[in-house]
Amino acid sequence: MIDVEIPEAMDGERIDRLVAMICECTRAEASGAIAAGTVLLSGRTVHKPSHRVRAGQRIEVTASPVIPEELPVADPSVSVDVRFVDDEVIVIHKPPGLVVHPGAGHSGETLVHGLLALFPELAGVGEPRRPGIVHRLDKGTSGLMVVARTPNAYDELVGQLSTHEVTRRYAALVWGHLDTTRTTIDAPIGRSRNNPLTMTVAADGRASRTHVVVDETFDDPHPISRLTCELETGRTHQIRVHLRSIGRPVIGDDTYGGERPSLRISRPFLHAGHLRFDHPLTGEPTAFDAALPDDLQAVLDDLRSRRATGTAPG
Repeated sequence: MIDVEIPEAMDGERIDRLVAMICECTRAEASGAIAAGTVLLSGRTVHKPSHRVRAGQRIEVTASPVIPEELPVADPSVSVDVRFVDDEVIVIHKPPGLVVHPGAGHSGETLVHGLLALFPELAGVGEPRRPGIVHRLDKGTSGLMVVARTPNAYDELVGQLSTHEVTRRYAALVWGHLDTTRTTIDAPIGRSRNNPLTMTVAADGRASRTHVVVDETFDDPHPISRLTCELETGRTHQIRVHLRSIGRPVIGDDTYGGERPSLRISRPFLHAGHLRFDHPLTGEPTAFDAALPDDLQAVLDDLRSRRATGTAPG
């Protein structure tokens, strides 16, 4: 059951849209839950999907609104940047803006749809609605992912992730300077009670650890740091939430306080640039690196130019 208080940001929103976002389901499924009487607003059953909610009210969803969905099918129109492939695994470079698998509001044109067009055998690997997927990247994050091509590879990789044997390093640009060049953020993460669409550091959340190294600092247009972040765990939005929790939000991250007019970027400056795992068949260490995409490199080049000249370029 879901029981949350409606935040100010959702004041006046339609209840079917809010249920869809909270429960990560479609609007149709949310409307079905409302029709079935499983959605309550401040203790009263709501009957109209168009009902507008108010900040401070409590919304309860007493049963899952999700109904069986059609399984994803191959879509060759979704381009997939394959960096490595063998009989067991596929390593891909995900561009920003591409959703990894179907979910609320994203029933088609995901990475999974593109992968199925290239590797139809993935349909029998792992979870049917996210075949082959053993870990994810946020929509706005670019970088490396490993996909399991066989059931054995899936089990092996999931096992390595659960025991923290997979190395995942990210390049991040954040507002401000850190007090030390190396730190570990050890703070549990759970869904925010004020805004159920986001995550937050919470005492009752899941254990989460991120290791952070400062690689470079800048002072123009404001104090800024370039970091390498290594995941020990892999919670939803983990790096973004952890960095915000220490007052150093990722630049360009409008969800977690990183968007500012002095430095505009169309997505969070977060890139999964290094991936290492033990090959699920041979056990050999297997590693890959991916350079910063052009959009992030341009931001970094601009900051370095400002620092070198002492003035804004141009």
